[in-house]
Amino acid sequence: MATTEFIFNDKIHTVIKLSLFKINYGKELRMDFKIRKKRKYVKVEEFLKEMKKIHKEVKVTLKIYTNENRKEVVKYKMGDRILLSIKKLREVHETL
Repeated sequence: MATTEFIFNDKIHTVIKLSLFKINYGKELRMDFKIRKKRKYVKVEEFLKEMKKIHKEVKVTLKIYTNENRKEVVKYKMGDRILLSIKKLREVHETL
């Protein structure tokens, strides 16, 4: 299960072009098992700016992707005549 979760979180999402781990934690998963290398630590403020930027980009991308095939809602007024299908009503009635 842990391997599956690792692979899933490391995979680049086709819509947002980032891994889920990168979106949540701001860095890519560490795939090597070597001893830690000496690195410079990123300041918290810079990290937060980066994370906010990523989240904003993801939010915009997902909104565009979601709204791509969305249809406008039909607004009915009092007195409008509509046709209803009773097919689903029959199926529900038969299961009761």
